[in-house]
Amino acid sequence: MNILDHKLKITPLNIYIDPMVPVDKAIITHAHADHARPGNKNILATKETIELMKLRYGENCAQNFHQLKYGEKICINGIYISLYPAGHILGSAQVLIERKGERILVTGDYKTTFDATNKNFELIKCNTLVTEATFGLPVFQHPDPNQEIRKLISSVKNNLGYCHLVGTYALGKAQRIIKLLRDNGYDETILIHGSLEKMCNYYQKNMINLGKLKKVSDVKDKSFNDKIILSPPSSLKDRWSRKFRQKILCQASGWMTIKQRVKQSLIELPLVISDHGDWNELTNTIMETGAEHIWVTHGQEDGLVHWSKTKGLNAQPLSIQGRDEEIN
Repeated sequence: MNILDHKLKITPLNIYIDPMVPVDKAIITHAHADHARPGNKNILATKETIELMKLRYGENCAQNFHQLKYGEKICINGIYISLYPAGHILGSAQVLIERKGERILVTGDYKTTFDATNKNFELIKCNTLVTEATFGLPVFQHPDPNQEIRKLISSVKNNLGYCHLVGTYALGKAQRIIKLLRDNGYDETILIHGSLEKMCNYYQKNMINLGKLKKVSDVKDKSFNDKIILSPPSSLKDRWSRKFRQKILCQASGWMTIKQRVKQSLIELPLVISDHGDWNELTNTIMETGAEHIWVTHGQEDGLVHWSKTKGLNAQPLSIQGRDEEIN
């Protein structure tokens, strides 16, 4: 295979997928900071990814923006490129590259389970699969997110007088947590850290009803008892969190499977909710795509490579540096 190299560059077209430094031509799979960086000259992405990048980095985060709808194909010098839903966050996409019967699929970050805040993962057949491996070990078996969210709602009811401070990534995860709360019957005002406001507003404008939200800074009486408060994980440990005197620390992450991480982070209520696929999702996707060649990138590469080889597949790690495992 010589269409795509190990830096995820479509070599005949000089187009990079999720480049880590600015390039002339880039395809961006989604708007998380470890995949979407400012400074590229030309960007190809979904409408939502482009709009989210502009929200995060400003209108001039790239010189030229080219939108591509899911399932729409463009042809450049005999190579076809199309995007398909990845189920990771709003606007996230898999990249399919086709030439003369060869089909290469780059998943970007993905999950295959249902998520009411974005278009769900679409299985695409291919010859070569480039898959993420964030949770690429058998220990990672994500539970039903509704089950996890009900733990949070139950804890609020059983710990009157305490607020629940939930560490969650500002784009994608926060909005999913809010929607899960609403879908499980929680209709109280949810308080949010100021850094979540723009992303929540964008989701609401895209017809994803998150209910009544309020910034913590807009709470005049500073009464946080019995409230659910969402904030970036880093804020659980900084001065911002000190204003909440009676609080229960929570974190929504696939890494909450690991008890040592929970203990080290001083998390009292771990919520195993992830926007990445778990071990079963990753291995099922590998088999269901029908791919013979598997490239494994960012995450637990060795485990997934070994498993793929036991299934008779040609598998190798890419070991791309600079991906952030904490965006999970």
